[in-house]
Amino acid sequence: MVATFNLSSFNPGPFILLGIPGLEEFHVWIGILFFIIYLVALAGNSILLYLISMERTLHEPMFFFLSMLAATDVILSNTCVPKTFSIFWLGPQEITFPACLTQMFFLHYSFAMDSAILLAMAFDRYVAICFPLRYTNILTRQIITKIVVAIVSRSFCIIFPCVFLLKRLPFCRTLFIPHTYCEHIGIAQLACADISINIWYGLAVPIMTVTSDLILIGISYGLILRAVFNLPSRDARKKALNTCGSHVCVILIFYTPAMFSVLTHRFGHNIPRSFHILTANLYVAIPPALNPIIYGVKTKQIREKIILPFFSKGN
Repeated sequence: MVATFNLSSFNPGPFILLGIPGLEEFHVWIGILFFIIYLVALAGNSILLYLISMERTLHEPMFFFLSMLAATDVILSNTCVPKTFSIFWLGPQEITFPACLTQMFFLHYSFAMDSAILLAMAFDRYVAICFPLRYTNILTRQIITKIVVAIVSRSFCIIFPCVFLLKRLPFCRTLFIPHTYCEHIGIAQLACADISINIWYGLAVPIMTVTSDLILIGISYGLILRAVFNLPSRDARKKALNTCGSHVCVILIFYTPAMFSVLTHRFGHNIPRSFHILTANLYVAIPPALNPIIYGVKTKQIREKIILPFFSKGN
């Protein structure tokens, strides 16, 4: 009996992802919506990556960070969304424990990467607007390489321990997950052991990383606004604000639902679970789809590269 317990505890069978309990009758329609969002995210980010890689005029630090954001969004979309709409269309789906851990790692890793990239982009705009004459001297190839290494390393170091925190847990309860994807605390709650470390680490990571990133982004834009309003001409102020407009929109789209999801998860005990799960799914699906649209509309260099071929054909 002890041998059986150990086998089922530390080598759990496949988990069952249930989707959104309580909204089963709408699963097909929600699945269609997520499929469309997924296609938009995949197409938009692929176009961005292609343009930035092929157009020499876009080989600047700002667009390099933007290509990093697009690549991370592609990873995020492919990590969760295909499994999500397969659950909505085909019903509850099995996922093995290693696959669940892999999905959990890349989900949280992508979020940590996105947050760090947005901070790097805020620093890029700060240097471009506050020190325009020294921009190329400050953001050299070596500095950008160090920033990229720091972004990748930090994201890996804060998320990888979650894998070991979950692998140490025994699982002897039901392996049904009332969600569409695997996430750290959702898996830990299925364990039949103390998960205090998982809860505290899961709380400390967003506080230390996302909150610090937000504070630093806020400081950067505070300094940017001060510099902008000290510019002599109205046109110069307008141009500087337009340059930052797309980045601010992306920051709001990324952090607002994230904070809402965290706060409702921690304090919104009267909010139905189905609403929590639907919000979490929209948070995974929508930012990767909207980011390339926002940058395509708000960024002049990218807008011109997308529109110009159509006008050329028309002429």
